[in-house]
Amino acid sequence: MEFSIERAYLNESQVLAEIIESAFREIERKEWFVADDSESIWRLLQEEKGIAYKAVEKSTGAVAGVLIAAMYGMGEENLGHDIGLPKEELKTVAHMESVAVLPEYRGYGLQYFLMQEAQKELIVRGFRYFMCTIHPDNIYSKSNAVRQGYEVVMTKEKYGGYIRDILLKKLG
Repeated sequence: MEFSIERAYLNESQVLAEIIESAFREIERKEWFVADDSESIWRLLQEEKGIAYKAVEKSTGAVAGVLIAAMYGMGEENLGHDIGLPKEELKTVAHMESVAVLPEYRGYGLQYFLMQEAQKELIVRGFRYFMCTIHPDNIYSKSNAVRQGYEVVMTKEKYGGYIRDILLKKLG
């Protein structure tokens, strides 16, 4: 199969949420993933606090996976607060917020390619810190992030009681 990585927009927020929800239903260890709902995705994109990408299977046009990246600025959701970044740096933090790939499309590196494409755009916009949270036992997502230059900087409770590794990739 061949895929293209494309920007997704506000009018596709429901499709993005459906892919995330579908992927969530299929995972065995539910504590590994906190799924964003369509309202939170719509709000993030509508308020321009996020960007989205989708992986599209070229021959069928099917959406195989999605990524939502968030830019929280000075907001309390910014993971930069957790790791003690200086206040002036918080506006240059972007989160790889949600990545979901449907089961039938796993194994093609789509999480990697989605993250790479989002990071390209975010670098152009001036972001210098990329962060994400991953369940400590999720070796698949963690190895993907580490391969891209992220490192675990902290483990703590997030999202109402879920233990997460906080990962950081800092540009030079």
